[in-house]
Amino acid sequence: MPEWEDEGVTATTPPKQGQEDPAARARRLRSAEALQRAAGRLATSATARMDTSMRWFGQLTAEDRSWVGLIVQAGIRGFTQWYGGAPGTRVEGAGLAASVFGAAPRALAGIITLRQTVDLIRLSIEVVEENVDDLVEPEDAPDVHRAVSRYAREVAFATAEVYARAAEQRGAWDARLEALVVDAVLRAETDESLLSRASALGWGGRGSLTVVLGSAPARRAETDVFDDVRRLAHASGLDALCAIQGELLVVVLGGSSDARAAAGSVADLFDPGPVVVGPVADDLAGAHVSARAALAAHRAAGGWPEAPRPVLSSELLPERALAGDEDARAFLVRDVFGPLVGARATLIETLSAYFGAGGSLEAAARQLYVHPNTVRYRLRQVADLTGYAATRPRDALTLQIALMLGRLAGATEEL
Repeated sequence: MPEWEDEGVTATTPPKQGQEDPAARARRLRSAEALQRAAGRLATSATARMDTSMRWFGQLTAEDRSWVGLIVQAGIRGFTQWYGGAPGTRVEGAGLAASVFGAAPRALAGIITLRQTVDLIRLSIEVVEENVDDLVEPEDAPDVHRAVSRYAREVAFATAEVYARAAEQRGAWDARLEALVVDAVLRAETDESLLSRASALGWGGRGSLTVVLGSAPARRAETDVFDDVRRLAHASGLDALCAIQGELLVVVLGGSSDARAAAGSVADLFDPGPVVVGPVADDLAGAHVSARAALAAHRAAGGWPEAPRPVLSSELLPERALAGDEDARAFLVRDVFGPLVGARATLIETLSAYFGAGGSLEAAARQLYVHPNTVRYRLRQVADLTGYAATRPRDALTLQIALMLGRLAGATEEL
């Protein structure tokens, strides 16, 4: 009798190439039926073993434990169906993932880690393998053991696919949520919902923060840029939120009171051009002030091509004022011109004489009929009051614009 004859199945000609041996199919169906009858018992045995050998399983809620039990049952029953099907018709890949994990809610992927799921599959396979010899005919056992190993690999790949898809969906959702948070900061729409959204993204809210912005990398994927920003920020002990706004990459950095140092940790990730840093804000609720200053400074940054990178928004006050930034103008009148008027009139007179003399102490002293040391002393008072030294070129520019704006605004009478 030819070797492909068995249990009433007789073939007078050998099977065609690509077709399954009828005798082998008969043996496989016989084993699949035996395994199907024992599926419930095998699933119960696997669940019981999980309870004793997997510590994390006992820490799940009753509902999650029941879902895990359903996955185990689906996996074992899925094997019997998979093994009983013809080799060319077996469900694999995404279809296999759906058959095993389809009953469980997607949220379970956020409760059980990928490693725990792999351990779960390994244990279930071990239970099946341990019982194969008792459930099928001795001559069928080797083929069933080989099929179990192959099925385990298929389920492992299907598991990875499930978690990869969940990670992609989570990443896409996080990216949208992060963009909404940063957009709210830019629009000054900060409320309690903003803080909760930021917390959901891992924002620790550790003290002071600053907003950094510059040209977004044109030839890199957003996700790669954001990952690099977070990596460098975390290496410096900072929290980070990122978004692309038009052509700008906007980064909110939390956990540092030194705005320039914080921005320096990520400055190299921006495309060539100015990288501007807003003033330090106390918390996320006040971040819009930092963002507004940074945006205004970035618009005016072209007026100072030699600016450092990163550059503080306060260092661009002259350019911002000339570009029409009302916040910058108000600051120069209130916080630079105002203290000079409130101190003594001779300080403004001395500044005017010093600038009019081209920065010459002696010429200014002659014009004021005082000693050069008196001029030098008064300039030190100006620096103490305003933070700007008339002897430094950039500070001198800021002071001159503050004098002009103060006089134009009639600040002398108002203050």
